[in-house]
Amino acid sequence: MEVPRLDASTEAFLAALGVPQLPPRTEPFDPGYDPVTFAAHMEQSAHLIEICKLSMATWMVAGTEATTKKIQAAHAQKVPCVTGGGPFEIAVANGILDRYLELCAGVGFDRIEAGRGFTDHDLEPADVVARATRLGLDVQFELGSKHGGAFSEDVTASLVDEGSRWLEAGAVQLVIEARESAQGVGLFDANGTLDSTLAERFVDAFGFERVVFEAPTKPSQFALLDQFGPEVHLCNVRLEELLRVEIYRRGLHSDAFANPILRPEPRGDERTATVGDR
Repeated sequence: MEVPRLDASTEAFLAALGVPQLPPRTEPFDPGYDPVTFAAHMEQSAHLIEICKLSMATWMVAGTEATTKKIQAAHAQKVPCVTGGGPFEIAVANGILDRYLELCAGVGFDRIEAGRGFTDHDLEPADVVARATRLGLDVQFELGSKHGGAFSEDVTASLVDEGSRWLEAGAVQLVIEARESAQGVGLFDANGTLDSTLAERFVDAFGFERVVFEAPTKPSQFALLDQFGPEVHLCNVRLEELLRVEIYRRGLHSDAFANPILRPEPRGDERTATVGDR
């Protein structure tokens, strides 16, 4: 008996399950993988990546050729790359911002992250954006201190004002600080619990397309997706955790399936019929 040809398209099966087609909404980060591992992640997950961050200063202390290879591997999959914000702050503090921007453009980055997370500078947003734009670089700005603890109502109000100034100056997105722990920093208290009220303040002020929440841990990732649903933009997700985040975003995780705003709805056509229905 001839065996019928099976449909091995995962995309078609996800559609039959009722999983919506989503544009990429996660900004994962590379903490310092080797170029081969990085390229393999791009091949596997490029369609899920909004932009990839080469985190902290790892790309600067690695060999320049290796860093260039990683950026080229991302670009080959049509994934843009952004720097972490730490080197920006140190470059500003040491008076060599323009040289830093020239390095980022020369290595091949598409965007830089600016911020005031652990230094204090009085640079005008429009000046920073103009300097970056001249070199073909976009700018995103990180809101919040790395050492200032969890946000209060007053701090949140101040950050909303600061974020508005950066967007008006031409920054493309705002990143909400959570560091590597999502505990006792930003929108997360000492136990890692999300302050959903303050999180909603940022979404109300800037909308989903302009605000990106750092979500470095499984609890922080799931909390933000449970709160906002699949539209929320997340960053600081390790590359090897990206697929876990995306199955949760699509309601394909056991916990997400129980959440009405994440659970996929069946389409109700013939492709959703079970074997017993045929």
